[in-house]
Amino acid sequence: MPLKAKTGHPQQPALEHGHTPPEIEERLNGGTKLLYLRDWVYGGIDGTVTTFAVVAGAIGADLPARVVIILGAANLLADGFSMAAANYSGARAEADNIERLRRMEERHIDMTPEGEREEIRQIFAAKGFEGETLDSVVETITASRTMWVETMLLEEHGVMESRHSPLVAGIYTFVAFVLCGLVPLLPYLAGYSASLTLATAMSAVVFFAIGSAKSKWSFESWYVSGIKTLAIGLTAAALAYAVGYFLKSIVA
Repeated sequence: MPLKAKTGHPQQPALEHGHTPPEIEERLNGGTKLLYLRDWVYGGIDGTVTTFAVVAGAIGADLPARVVIILGAANLLADGFSMAAANYSGARAEADNIERLRRMEERHIDMTPEGEREEIRQIFAAKGFEGETLDSVVETITASRTMWVETMLLEEHGVMESRHSPLVAGIYTFVAFVLCGLVPLLPYLAGYSASLTLATAMSAVVFFAIGSAKSKWSFESWYVSGIKTLAIGLTAAALAYAVGYFLKSIVA
């Protein structure tokens, strides 16, 4: 049941920001904030999962701690760089495709402006605009070359120009991969006995923390998001341990 205020009406949730004219002006003048959340979460989860899987698989195969450290460190650097490079390449390819489409639309506007205006007209007519309102919308959009191109990118091609840097995205992925992926190795680097138990506990904390943190940008509660991420990580580690244990009995 919804919460009731003292007046008997349903209590409204708090707004995320103010809506007075000065507050709106200040917020809009501040510009949009670039968020590399996907790159950080992607690198952090995969770094912890893959390194913990290497550790679990090596322990399942009864490999010495020295080998665990070597395999884990190699995974941190090689796989971390590979993921960062792949993320950079993917983001770069996406940015290049958007640039290609932007240049194409600019060329079409230069060569067949009436045809491009007709595309704008049909796009907004399909949204329910008609008559003088439709004419006004078309005139307003096509009066600005930048707005015209951006509208065509979004409405015709379904893309938006992004200010995210592919290089920064790759760096975020690599840093998150190494920092979070280092956690399962810390007990072995410190020389603790029964290191798999400690590594499991520490990795579980990282999985849950990443999941809980990313809930800030989703509709899931922090503990549900944390539990889901934890389940993904522990499942991967359990599979790696089982494979290592199974292969040990075959190879031996």
